[in-house]
Amino acid sequence: KALYCFVSDVRLVDGITLGEGRVEVLYNGEWGTVCDDGWDLTDANVVCESLGLGAATDAFQTTFFGQGSGSIVLDDVSCSGDETSIFGCGNAGLGIHDCGHSEDAGVRCENGVRLVAGSDANEGRVEVYYGGAWGTVCDDFWDDTDAGVVCRSLGFDSGIGVGRAQFGIGSGDIILDDVSCTGTETNLGDCSNAGLGVNNCGHSEDAGVLCSQTTSAGRMFVLTSHIFVKISNLISSLRLFTIVLHNVEY
Repeated sequence: KALYCFVSDVRLVDGITLGEGRVEVLYNGEWGTVCDDGWDLTDANVVCESLGLGAATDAFQTTFFGQGSGSIVLDDVSCSGDETSIFGCGNAGLGIHDCGHSEDAGVRCENGVRLVAGSDANEGRVEVYYGGAWGTVCDDFWDDTDAGVVCRSLGFDSGIGVGRAQFGIGSGDIILDDVSCTGTETNLGDCSNAGLGVNNCGHSEDAGVLCSQTTSAGRMFVLTSHIFVKISNLISSLRLFTIVLHNVEY
């Protein structure tokens, strides 16, 4: 299984849904904000991609996600788009600004979902980004329709939902519970749920997915080692059953 460790000097907080929020950066051991002077989609894109949330779809100014607190760490941010961190972008200097918190910048990213701990890129425990950190999804009512929304948002064709922490137990908050998608949603955060952070689950109920993709020969489910083991065990059981029947007949 793959081991994931998530450490960042950037976070998104106070978002309304997954993968969005006020941009906060860690400087001198404290979280502070970014001023919206010159803030644009290129700057937002660097933030989103550095967090593994895909491309930015919106760059927000004038405290769209509420006012932060603490220091205003960055101002006059100007990214080229090639940077891997917002700290690599041009700016007025760390802690130098002419702003108030009414100008705190925010972003909305393309996708606040990732798959972890799978044997391949098309499978894993579903984790979602909310409130500045990654958390898990409870498997209550989790089904193939919900899995399909996750898989399509990640570039696959469709998917199968699995539960009971089949890809291991996650950590952090359980962010979504009672998920119920219609199948038309573009992101998991658009599906009906109990409310962000509201749940009655433990991590032993973490949900996962097995995604499929379409080839030139038509739709094909990717046969992962996870499924292969189950099929191999089933074949072995059928062979044993056949041998037993054969011996009984004779």
